[in-house]
Amino acid sequence: MKYLFLGLLALTTLLKSTSSIAQRSAADYFEEGNTKARTGNYVGAIQDFTQVLALSPDHAPSYFNRGLSKASLKDYRGAISDYDKAIQINPKEALYFESRGVCKSLQQEFSSALQDYSMAIELDPDQAKTYYNRGVSHAKLKNLRLALQDLDKALSMDPDDVPALYARGSCRQDLQEYAGSLADFTRVIELSPKRTGAYGSRGLAKFELGDYQGAVDDFTKAMALNPDESWYHTNRGFAKNKLEDFEGAVQDYDKTLELEPNNVEAYYGRGFAKAKLNDQAGAIKDLEMAIKVKNQYLAAPKKKSLKFWAKPEPSVGPLSLDTLNQFRKEVVVNFKIKEISNERAEAYFLRGTSYAKSGNTKSAFKDLTRAIELSPNYSEAFYQRALIRSEWGNQQEAILDLTTTLKLEPSFTEAYYLRGVFKLNIGLVPEGCEDLSTAGGMGYKQAYTLIASYCN
Repeated sequence: MKYLFLGLLALTTLLKSTSSIAQRSAADYFEEGNTKARTGNYVGAIQDFTQVLALSPDHAPSYFNRGLSKASLKDYRGAISDYDKAIQINPKEALYFESRGVCKSLQQEFSSALQDYSMAIELDPDQAKTYYNRGVSHAKLKNLRLALQDLDKALSMDPDDVPALYARGSCRQDLQEYAGSLADFTRVIELSPKRTGAYGSRGLAKFELGDYQGAVDDFTKAMALNPDESWYHTNRGFAKNKLEDFEGAVQDYDKTLELEPNNVEAYYGRGFAKAKLNDQAGAIKDLEMAIKVKNQYLAAPKKKSLKFWAKPEPSVGPLSLDTLNQFRKEVVVNFKIKEISNERAEAYFLRGTSYAKSGNTKSAFKDLTRAIELSPNYSEAFYQRALIRSEWGNQQEAILDLTTTLKLEPSFTEAYYLRGVFKLNIGLVPEGCEDLSTAGGMGYKQAYTLIASYCN
């Protein structure tokens, strides 16, 4: 509200050269306009400032104050027009540029707003809020480093400014500087303990830093303040998945879907949890929903005909097919839940693994192949598809998938082990033994049992 009084002295000075009637009338309108604006009567204020401008067309403060009143009524275009005129009359007033920048920001015109904030800073470099506003505009344009510089500057001038701390915490999170983000949101909570979003955002930072229990605690606090915010339930579910509290995760996703029935992440996360609870039918149903739910950024998938299996290959090596199948089934890989992307590759992967556990290898193969099409660097999908190819008796194709897996993830111990097993089955004994030796050197002890039996 203090901005509404800007220019009152200037108006009195300006009108000294006019007639006494005009001076008294214009000053009265200006003062009445300020009073009305201060009490929330913005329509009346606009009328009074318009009266001032009818008597004194070059009075910049009246254009500015009328612009503020229009902005308060969310007439941002009208406000910008008034600020334009105020700036034309007095291009040396920083506040005019900053206020116009705010209205442009509210109109999503961030590039133009940046120019106004920069001009305001050039005219008056000591205003923390201007750096804050420019920083937010940079962040909206994904100029995150420039945003961080401006927010740092704003906080150097006003260290406990909550909006600036919150914005910097968000910026640091986008830059994956999670420790700094955690510190900022912690300070926000200290200064404003009822700010719900700060608990949620700090929970995200803790999640990324591996403090899953801390994330659960923060999401729980956020939910206590705002129980109807679905993303708190969703993210607490993901944290519980990480803690292997799969039943608790299912409960959180249930609440998310009660609040937001088309939440893709909730279907995906609940499908993962159900698969871990060995409810493969429920997992498949949820993952199917995660794939089907519409997403404005998701292109329709291209349909391709798939060659599901070739003729099984005969065993020509020292390790029989029955023994191979036994060794393959003994290998257990506990995949961690991944963040779901717009392409839904992760949902296809999880549904494929659930189909495989249910014995529906044909549907599993389809889903895993689709996951690979959508995300060609999805090492786990190549690995799982290799298991199906091997189960169908196609060891050479399985070896190719495992080779791709290892190119993408060279530390995948089980992939070395199984590739060695498959090679032994088709007679590639030296190559298979080399893979087994690599797996053994990486800590997979079972590899040495096979080496003793088949490689010496």
